[in-house]
Amino acid sequence: MRVVSGNCKGKALKGVPGNTTRPTTDKVKEAIFNMIGPYFNGGTALDLFAGSGGLGIEALSRGVDRAIFVDRDAKAIQIIHENIKSCQLENRSEVYRNDADRALKAVMKRGVVFDFVFLDPPYKKQQLINVLTKIDEYSLLHNGGMIVCEHSREVELPESVGPFLKAKYETYGMIAVSIYQNGGEE
Repeated sequence: MRVVSGNCKGKALKGVPGNTTRPTTDKVKEAIFNMIGPYFNGGTALDLFAGSGGLGIEALSRGVDRAIFVDRDAKAIQIIHENIKSCQLENRSEVYRNDADRALKAVMKRGVVFDFVFLDPPYKKQQLINVLTKIDEYSLLHNGGMIVCEHSREVELPESVGPFLKAKYETYGMIAVSIYQNGGEE
């Protein structure tokens, strides 16, 4: 696993030991960023089921100003800190150990609104739809902002969730990526 492009291109990223997390492959990561970028002029990102932090770090490397990383696994949090440090991104990152619902409530209370949200949870359809609904309910995505959902190819996500419209859908073997864009009002 490595950073595919941007300021940190080529930097190796550590994976979370064990089999509780499934890292996004470099091929899928590159495809995701080609669909939504590939480079950014600032903005804020949320890497909600961060695992090793690969998606948020890739976003920072490609020009996003700040990223918040959240995972509930202690080993994952440790690896995220190590990967952020090795890429020298500490001053542009926040890392929290929390579950998704609590994390979303916490960022809402802080008034943080994102340009990009990366969701790569354990492959459960209901969890993704629930998280998308909460992001809408808490107004956490700027108008025009994007949500990247990585999920099992067998899971079919709806064409829209609230104001979020499915803009792109691609498959990579057993993995599918659905990208939603906020078409609503802020």
